[in-house]
Amino acid sequence: MAVVGTLIEGKYEILKMIGRGGMSEVYLAMDKNLNKQWAVKEIKKRTHDRNNIVVVQSAIAEANMMKKLDHPCLLRIVDIIDKSDVIYVVMDYIEGEPLSKVLEQYGAQSQASVIEWAQELAGVLEYLHMQEPPIIYRDMKPANIMLQPNGNIKLIDFGIAREYKSQNISDTVSLGTKGYAAPEQFGGKGQTDQRTDIYCLGVTLYHLVTGQNPCEPPYEIYPIRYWNPELSAGLESIILKCTQLNPQDRYQSCAELLYALQHYEEEDDVYRNQQKRKLKIFFGTLIAAVFFIMNGVICQAVRAKINNDDYATLLLQAEKSATTNETIQYCIEAIQVKPADEEAYFQLIDAYKDDAVFTVEEEAQFKANINEHLRELRESENYAALAYEIGKLYWYFYDYGKTLQQDNQITRMKSAVQWFEDVCQYGTEENDSYVMAKAYREIGTFNRDIIINIEEASDKGMYQPYFNNLNELYNMMDKEEDEIVNLEVYRVCLYSIEKYARKFQADGVEEKDLSDFLQSVAQSAQKIQTTTDKTDAMKEQIKERVPAASQAVARAYDTNGSRGVTK
Repeated sequence: MAVVGTLIEGKYEILKMIGRGGMSEVYLAMDKNLNKQWAVKEIKKRTHDRNNIVVVQSAIAEANMMKKLDHPCLLRIVDIIDKSDVIYVVMDYIEGEPLSKVLEQYGAQSQASVIEWAQELAGVLEYLHMQEPPIIYRDMKPANIMLQPNGNIKLIDFGIAREYKSQNISDTVSLGTKGYAAPEQFGGKGQTDQRTDIYCLGVTLYHLVTGQNPCEPPYEIYPIRYWNPELSAGLESIILKCTQLNPQDRYQSCAELLYALQHYEEEDDVYRNQQKRKLKIFFGTLIAAVFFIMNGVICQAVRAKINNDDYATLLLQAEKSATTNETIQYCIEAIQVKPADEEAYFQLIDAYKDDAVFTVEEEAQFKANINEHLRELRESENYAALAYEIGKLYWYFYDYGKTLQQDNQITRMKSAVQWFEDVCQYGTEENDSYVMAKAYREIGTFNRDIIINIEEASDKGMYQPYFNNLNELYNMMDKEEDEIVNLEVYRVCLYSIEKYARKFQADGVEEKDLSDFLQSVAQSAQKIQTTTDKTDAMKEQIKERVPAASQAVARAYDTNGSRGVTK
């Protein structure tokens, strides 16, 4: 077992263990050369253990297979270190949690989310099947799908994937997870191929959208509307076709499946029946329509008034609630009444910020209530303002990945970028929030991408624009009254100066400009009157880091480092 602090190959420093299997451990490691975190899988070699030999060979085969692949839904293998007694596989460190854990905590997922994931998974399987030779994944299940904080998914664990061999009559071993695996994975029933992955994906979608674990009683794939009549008949038809016992009766390719998923509403039995009836009863429908439209207008007006009254009452109750939990509950009930109205979302965001922490559980609750209504919200007049507040909620308060020893500043930035992007897309340049959102977006995008750009030696020219964006955001802070917001911006500026002083110098930032900026940031932070323990700690942290940032600037411009910064 690797010890915390161990340096592998002179550059991968072991930080902590993050996972353990039967014959392997997975560690979080810091690349000392790139200042980037990776996951390192350690597998010990035991020459007299036949099972261990198989595991080691499988790990090497998996790593070599993954090194050839490049897809946004797949993690990258960046290094394979094969020593006499141990093998290390260095790969992307994926923040997030498996969908199996999401199911355990929250049960069945929304149909909209499942269909979105299904399309991404069908796409990555199609990519694997298009390789030469094709790669058959064979282990699709919620536990092997990682949901990241930004909502993206990653497919992990290629331990039993295989390259398809056209001359093989059947597989040599039975591999897969019972409940999710196709019949042909258990030997004697033919060779696994692309249709095997389609079966496993179908069972996975069944589990995600119904919450019914196929590994538990009744051990059968029922039509999904047996569990929830509100689900789409089109999606039900797709899942049933994916999970046919005979491969010939399934979709024959992931491209075919992906097309069906993109048009699942057209698969709906109700849709098809309505289309047929239109030809038979056109004139009768036209006459009836006049009556029903008139009746519907009256009913809709009455219903709209009732909804408006209920909505206003719920928002008033939220505003007057004695506890934050009550406020959140009333806001969620209001959203269910009028999901396309922004006011309830604004109040909900304020409630989440009440304790200055946006927890992982609150984030999951928030996404469950906003994701399926985003299309409607984006058409509303105030969506850009809403997206701006959501972006700031993630940027300043999101708690994912934060520990006593390590801040999660970069994670918060990454999670916020997509919302600031929406502000720029759906807002107008005349608004102050647009200008600030653009600066937030550029700073977040820079911190999201810079490690990869450094690794690929393509970061030259990125630092001058980044410095300008930091200045722009800093100069707009006088419009903010929230002390956490101001201090967080000052902390980002200070962190960037300390970390990238040499890069700023190389990209043409003048020494005086960088020094003046540092001094202004330090003085602004010192002037803030803090009112909570959290902001006291933030202010003290900034004060403590000023000398180090000042020295970084001095070293970057080849001075003797004797000049300090006014505190």
